[in-house]
Amino acid sequence: MRKRTLQTLALTLVLVLTGVGAALAGPTYDRVMHDKVVRVGLMTDSIPGGFYNAKQQWVGFDVDIATEIARRIGVRLERVPVTNKTRIAFIQEGRIDMSSANMTHTRERDKSIDFSITYFWDGQKILAKKGKYHDWKDFFGKKIATMQGTTSEVNLTNLLKRLGDPHAATDVISYQKESDCFQALQMGRVAGWSTDSTILLGYAAKEPGKYELVGDFFSNEPYGIGLPENDSKWRDLVNFTLQDMWADGTYKKIYDKWYGPDTAYSFPLTRQMEMWP
Repeated sequence: MRKRTLQTLALTLVLVLTGVGAALAGPTYDRVMHDKVVRVGLMTDSIPGGFYNAKQQWVGFDVDIATEIARRIGVRLERVPVTNKTRIAFIQEGRIDMSSANMTHTRERDKSIDFSITYFWDGQKILAKKGKYHDWKDFFGKKIATMQGTTSEVNLTNLLKRLGDPHAATDVISYQKESDCFQALQMGRVAGWSTDSTILLGYAAKEPGKYELVGDFFSNEPYGIGLPENDSKWRDLVNFTLQDMWADGTYKKIYDKWYGPDTAYSFPLTRQMEMWP
C-alpha cells in the first residue's frame, strides 16, 4: 500500500509540474500580454534595416516597425540582436517572439516558423565599384560575396550557373555578416557583393559615388516578420497591427523616413500591403 501511495504521489507531482511547464510555455500572445514585453529579433549591421549609427544608436526601418508594433499592442519592446544564422533558431527556441530582420518569406523557411503578411518588398542585385561592370555577364568567372545561409547565397549561385559559370559554387564567397561582405568588396577580395538591393544601397551610401548596383533584379524577396509556429492568435495580432499601420499612413511615414526620395537609401514603394476587410 505504501509503495502504491508513493507511486501515486510521484505521478501527481509529474502531472503538476507538467501543467506548470505547459502554463509557462503557453501561447506567445498570452505570455506577451501577461508580461507586457515583446522580444523582437533585429539585425545590428543591416543598413538601413537595423544597424548602429555614428552615435552608436540602434536604429533602422525594422527597428521602427517593431517599435510601432509594440506601442500599438501596449507592450514594452525588448530588442534582441540576431544574425542571418540565428533569427530562425531564436524563434524556434522561444528566445524571441518575432523577428523583424529583413527575412524573405520562403516555403522552405515556412516549414520551420510562421510569417506575417509581407511588409516589405525587395529583390536581389549586385553591388560593385562604379564603372567596372555593366551587366550580370560581366561577373562571369569572378568572385562575388554574399551572406552564408541566406536566400541570396542560393540565388547568386543559381544565377552564375545560368550564366554558364562552371565554378559557380566556388565563385560565390560566403561571409557571416553584411559588413564582412562590404569589407571584402572594399579591399578587392571580390568583384561584387550580392544581396537584397536595399541592403546594398545602405552600404553604398557609406562611400557616396564609389559603388553602384549592376544589372536588374534577379530574384523576388518578399519580407515577412518571423513568428512562432502554430500560434494564430499572435500571428493575427501582428498582421492586424501591420494593416492598421498601413491604413492610417504610419507605415508610409516610417518607409519614407528610411527609403524616401530625400534619403541616402532611396527605394520607391511600388507594392500594396495585403489588406483584409
